Amino acid sequence: MFERFDPRNWPISYDALIHTLIVLGGAVVLASLIHWVVLNTVHRIARLSSTPIDDIVFTKVYKPLRYAFIGFAIAIAAEHDLLVGDGWDVLARFMKPALMGWVLYAGVRGFAAGIEQKGALAGDVVAMRAQRTRVAILSRTARVAVVIITVALILFNIPGVREIGVTMLASAGLAALAVGAAAQPALKSLIAGMQMAITQPVRIGDLVKVDGQAGRVEEIRMSFVTVRTWDERVLVVPTIRFLDESFENWSRVSEKLTGPVMLHLDPAAEVAPIREEFESFVKQHPLWDGRNLALLMTEAYPESIELRLSMSSEAIGDLFALRCAVREHMVAWLRTNQPGALIRHRLEVEAANARAMGAV
Repeated sequence: MFERFDPRNWPISYDALIHTLIVLGGAVVLASLIHWVVLNTVHRIARLSSTPIDDIVFTKVYKPLRYAFIGFAIAIAAEHDLLVGDGWDVLARFMKPALMGWVLYAGVRGFAAGIEQKGALAGDVVAMRAQRTRVAILSRTARVAVVIITVALILFNIPGVREIGVTMLASAGLAALAVGAAAQPALKSLIAGMQMAITQPVRIGDLVKVDGQAGRVEEIRMSFVTVRTWDERVLVVPTIRFLDESFENWSRVSEKLTGPVMLHLDPAAEVAPIREEFESFVKQHPLWDGRNLALLMTEAYPESIELRLSMSSEAIGDLFALRCAVREHMVAWLRTNQPGALIRHRLEVEAANARAMGAV
């Protein structure tokens, strides 16, 4: 039913096949050896520098460059072997842009990671956040651009796709209008992301308050920003909202912050002893940074007064803990030392009933 394969009928001779395998094997081995020698020499030179960027870039591009060296060696071998040349002419149209894109993609990732690590070693938290945000957005944009260009170069090497591309270019006016209308949200998000990277109204790690919810910015993308709240929920906020609408950024300049504790007391309360106890407690507390400390009567109503106890701390989390401690301590102190200062609203039902019965 099936004819048995006879090697003698194969159009390629064994000698040519063996020659081709030797040429390919030699090219791969020689390229790997040159890659190992060159990149290890470069790595030793990179270790002499004080910045970690070159080491990280080297680690990221090591593997892609190995295949790039092999592809370059095969291209040279194709000039000396017809069989290799015939096969490589077909693959080279796809392999060259793919390898170049891989190397560029890995280089961008390594450069971004190196800059982030260098900023982390600097010790400046605010500068590190600004740099990390800028690098995250710009590197992600660069990687997307590399992927799109690489895929486009690969696809345009396919004859059918190239013909479609030429046809689209012939009607570029209508195509531009259609693509512009369809890509308007994407372009808006891209522009918003670039504005976020340049102006930086919010950065990775900032504590912000959006829609009444406070949390840390975990990730900034072109189209959205993720904010993790204290109860571990994640808010997904469109990037454009941070540019078009107002929000609170509690750590824009630094983590240092001043916060209040509000006390609503009876007008008969003695403010001076309360102020003395408040200042004494905060000055001895390890979370107070020594910057701001004040007690002010901010409002006075017929049935109550409002005291604002303000204090400061080095970090936002420490300030929250300090405010909770002050609130708990002052309420306990008032309950013991000035119980009349605490507001009470009671209905004296029994006394009212007795007065009503006496009137009858």
